[in-house]
Amino acid sequence: MSSVAGGLPPCSNCPGQRHLVWIEGGVYTMGSDTHYPEESPAHRVAVPGFWIDPRPVTNTEFGRFVSRTRYVTVAERAPAAAEYPDADPDQLVPGSSVFIKPDHRVRLDQPYQWWHWVPGANWRHPQGPGTSIKKRPDHPVVHIAWDDVAAYAEWARKDVPTEAEWEYACRGGLDGAEFAWGDEFEPGSTPMANTWHGEFPHHNTRIDRYEGTSPAGSFPPNGYGLSDMIGNVWEWTQDWYTAHQSPAHACCVPEDPRGGTESDSRDHARSNIGRRVIKGGSHLCAPNYCRRYRPAARMAQAIDTSTSHLGFRLIVRP
Repeated sequence: MSSVAGGLPPCSNCPGQRHLVWIEGGVYTMGSDTHYPEESPAHRVAVPGFWIDPRPVTNTEFGRFVSRTRYVTVAERAPAAAEYPDADPDQLVPGSSVFIKPDHRVRLDQPYQWWHWVPGANWRHPQGPGTSIKKRPDHPVVHIAWDDVAAYAEWARKDVPTEAEWEYACRGGLDGAEFAWGDEFEPGSTPMANTWHGEFPHHNTRIDRYEGTSPAGSFPPNGYGLSDMIGNVWEWTQDWYTAHQSPAHACCVPEDPRGGTESDSRDHARSNIGRRVIKGGSHLCAPNYCRRYRPAARMAQAIDTSTSHLGFRLIVRP
């Protein structure tokens, strides 16, 4: 359960550690056998207690980190030609991947109909040059690559959650439930998270009031008091992306699993870049495309890549 039983985190005066939520350790069913194949097999996992951010890191919080450290994000740096020998030289400029809604129905197996590399897009300019976060101080920070997460975590003296820790926290004490709040997606027709309503990717009815990201905490928290674990933005985890593994012995529950290896995480058919697990879905998840607005859902994300729907939250381990 979530409580103050864990007391204050080890560094209560460190940046961002004063408002963490304590999650009591326990055993739960990780994954699912009834949705996307990468979520299976469902298996029991034990997780020790930890403190976690109640919301994803916001633009204001990330801006504080940047102002104090002069950190430059991956999206704000020009990629090195030596690291991307096959890339078009015109693309080796600072930028990031941005969702741009098409004005007509498109094939759902062609993501580049809505995903575009935009020079100049970064956490300060989420849709590219000419856009700003000035009116979005409390929105989750986006366009964050893995190195950016690691740098912020080191500064804040926090850790990135493992996939098992993240999913345990997301479930909010509802072991085996479909969503972070129960088994009904929108109980009483009430939106419980910032997800896509309508036909993705060209028509969003905005029943939940939002077209893109929403201020962190705009929707009801889960049973642990954690907001935006589902929808709004995907969130990085520490684990390298590999298939779920069944316990070696049926009698044993894995204790605090940490995922696979960088080598095993690579999709060699597409690139040689390591990939980590991201969780939670985003405002772009829709019933007709990517029903990954569930605790068990998972995707692989290349560590050198940032997007307009990917952020993070951190934890502190005792």
